[in-house]
Amino acid sequence: MEPKLSEAVEQWFSWNKDESSSAEIKSLVDDKKYEELEKLLLSRMEFGTAGLRAKMGPGFSQMNTLTIIQTAQGLLKYAQKQFTTEELATKGIVIGFDARYNSKSYASLTASIFARAGCRVRLFSNICPTPYVAFSCRFYGLCLGVMCTASHNPKQDNGYKVYWNNGAQIIPPHDRGISEAICENLEPWESSWDIPLIPDIYENNLISDPMAEVDIEYMKLLKTSSTRLEKNKESKLKFTYTPVHGVGTKFVKLAMETFNLPELIEVPLQCNPDPEFPTSPFPNPEEGKGVLKLAIEAAEAEGSNHVLASDPDADRLAVVEKQADGSWRAFSGNELGAIFGWWAVSNWKKNGSQDGENTYMLCSTVSSVILKTIAAKEGLNFEDTLTGFKWMGSRAKELIDQGKRVLFAFEEAIGFMFGQNVLDKDGVSAAAVMAEIITSLDEENFSLSHQLENIYKTYGYHVTNNSYYICHEKSIINKMFSEIRNYDKNPGAYPQALGRFKISGIRDLTTGYDSREEDKAAKLPVSKSSHMITFYFDCGAVLTMRTSGTEPKIKYYSEMIGSSLESCKSELDELIEHMVNNLYKPEVYGLIARSLN
Repeated sequence: MEPKLSEAVEQWFSWNKDESSSAEIKSLVDDKKYEELEKLLLSRMEFGTAGLRAKMGPGFSQMNTLTIIQTAQGLLKYAQKQFTTEELATKGIVIGFDARYNSKSYASLTASIFARAGCRVRLFSNICPTPYVAFSCRFYGLCLGVMCTASHNPKQDNGYKVYWNNGAQIIPPHDRGISEAICENLEPWESSWDIPLIPDIYENNLISDPMAEVDIEYMKLLKTSSTRLEKNKESKLKFTYTPVHGVGTKFVKLAMETFNLPELIEVPLQCNPDPEFPTSPFPNPEEGKGVLKLAIEAAEAEGSNHVLASDPDADRLAVVEKQADGSWRAFSGNELGAIFGWWAVSNWKKNGSQDGENTYMLCSTVSSVILKTIAAKEGLNFEDTLTGFKWMGSRAKELIDQGKRVLFAFEEAIGFMFGQNVLDKDGVSAAAVMAEIITSLDEENFSLSHQLENIYKTYGYHVTNNSYYICHEKSIINKMFSEIRNYDKNPGAYPQALGRFKISGIRDLTTGYDSREEDKAAKLPVSKSSHMITFYFDCGAVLTMRTSGTEPKIKYYSEMIGSSLESCKSELDELIEHMVNNLYKPEVYGLIARSLN
């Protein structure tokens, strides 16, 4: 064994008091599996703006009791630098957890470390949706929040998402500051291994359970988003709902009741939380009808034409609708964003107090620009941000603090923020609002598909084509993007065309280059730790390629705007084919195409 690895092994055994994970490391040592030990012990999980998300297991590179103790200690030390002792003692932190393996213990661990340092802690006593943590940060005026969840990842993963006092997920420089503080506090404090669990943990008078109050206050504010509480009572529609083995059932039911909407049809095999995800190993409803097969079957059996689905931590929403020909249509995030945006602006116009100058809609830069088109036509403001709700939430708070109103924000990955109650994507409120939209349209004998067509006829067809390739080797991803930035072995030269499609502008948010700006400098923040290049074409198409911060995916997003659906689709399909052949080169780089099953 190399000295460096030997030192890391000794460090692990010295710091770790969890017998099961130490036994796994010892077994690898005994079997002389040094390559695997190097992967587990010679690198650490990277703490970024998404916090942590990784596989659970032994070693410094995975989620386990020791690495979460290190993370909580670092987060506490960073918080103590950013807030006064009095602020932490009176405002403090809120902590929630989903139904995954170890989420509750990671949450309890964090709560006990903060409470021992004299911090006020609100720890949810049971599983809760991620939006409850974001909501609580602002509602209680707290310093920060933590949600233990890996969202829609497979069962072997978990995560640690951090919110700041603005109620949004952290953005720079907090991610870097927390990461540095973690590395400065790696050795566990003796008390950190004393982890009282729920309900015993509430014997500490600094720790309380906010669940009952947040249920009431969240729903009270959500109720203000409804525009037809009395009319909803008359609806005979049936809505089928699945949380895909996650936390959503109780909370989406409460939201539907709050809106006076019909009782939900549940999917028996998926309605209860289950960390095994037995019917859906990849519980991501964004993948469409494949993940929602059981929900569609339940809807068919009960005569329901609409399926609503949350991801396992209930911060995102998928929608599937039965069509006139009996087929089922899964709407993309961009299509749902168009429908939500239309609804938000329609209600804003109806209230008669339109102040377009101080009213905004937001979306991420890889999402459809349909909100930009709607805003321009209807006389309100639009802004795009970097990818991720951390940026939209933070920008929304800045606008709110300036006396502005944010009607709606969304990202194409089925994330929706309706109103200003939660400055993050919220699948609970989105489910209730979408059910209300469907109920309203039904009175006019309209389906969601019909209304989407009307939106496109009014504002132009905004056709998107988004997907991804999988690559587990970072070096290959780096090589691929390097070749794009040095196209045809031309140093510093990007491609000038893809097939017949001429490129008129390029923005590279990894290097900070933007050919469209006079000084060639990008206006959005730059991140050297990830890849993101956007190509703008003479024909009006936009194409973005980026790496994922939480998954081994190289994603692409494209959009074409025009007056004809068919021509937009045809041209976009041709453009994507050129992109795959000339930039992705899956055969050359060994990339795995997205499975559509």
